[in-house]
Amino acid sequence: MAATPSLAACLQSVRAVVFDTDGVITDSARVHAAAWQVAFDAALAAAGGQRPFDPVDDYLRHVDGRTREDGAAAFLASRGIRLPLGDPSDAPGPDTVWAIAARKEELFTSALRTHGIDALPGTVRLLHVLRSHGVPCAAVSASRHATELLSTADVLGLFLAVVDGKEARRLHLPGKPDPALFLEAARRLGPPPEDTAVVEDALAGVEAGRRGGFGLVVGVDRTADRIAAAGLRRSGADVVVSDPGELLATGGS
Repeated sequence: MAATPSLAACLQSVRAVVFDTDGVITDSARVHAAAWQVAFDAALAAAGGQRPFDPVDDYLRHVDGRTREDGAAAFLASRGIRLPLGDPSDAPGPDTVWAIAARKEELFTSALRTHGIDALPGTVRLLHVLRSHGVPCAAVSASRHATELLSTADVLGLFLAVVDGKEARRLHLPGKPDPALFLEAARRLGPPPEDTAVVEDALAGVEAGRRGGFGLVVGVDRTADRIAAAGLRRSGADVVVSDPGELLATGGS
C-alpha cells in the first residue's frame, strides 16, 4: 500500500490553521513583486535615479504582507524618499504614495487577468490532510484580491473562512504586523489563538502571528538559498520550511 501522509509533530496538537495567501497558498507573491518593481522603479527614477527595487529583498523586507499604501510608504522611507501621501483617488503614477499604490494595483490586476494564478501543490496537499483530520483552516491576506485568487486557483472551498483586504477595510482592521487579521480569522474558526497555527511567508506576517499569541508560527521561505529564513526566525517563527508540504509526515505502509 502507498504511504499515508499525516501531520508533522509540530501540528499534532493544533486545532485550527490560518494561512497567508500570497506566496503560501497561491503563486501570486512573484506577481505582486513584479508589479511593485515597475511601479517603484518609476518613482525611484523620478527621485534621482536610485538603485532599482529588488523584487526579492526589498519586497520581503518592506512590502510583503502589508497593505498597498503601507508597503509603498515603508519602501519609500527605506530609501529616504518623502512623497505626499496623496489620496486613494489618485491616478496611477510616481508622485504620491497612493499614486504608486494605484500603479501597482493596475499592473497586478492586468497580470492576474492575463495569466491567472495557481495554487501551490505542497500547500494544497497539506490543506487536504488537515481537512481529513478535521482541522478547520482560514485564509488571510491584506490584498483585496485574495478571495478572487483563491477562487481562480480552485482552493476557496478548502477554507472555512477568508479574511481579505475587503473584509479588513469593512471591519477597520489594521494591517500586519498588527495581528488583527489573524485574530479575526481565528475568531471565525473557533479555537483560541493559543491552539491555532499561523503559516506565513512575510516578516510582517510572522511578527503578527507572534504578537497575536498564536500557539505555532510557521515561516515559509521560498527564496533561493533560504536567504529569508534567519529574518523569519528573528521575527518570531517557531519553524521555518521551504514549502508547507514539509509539514506533512509520511507514515504507514
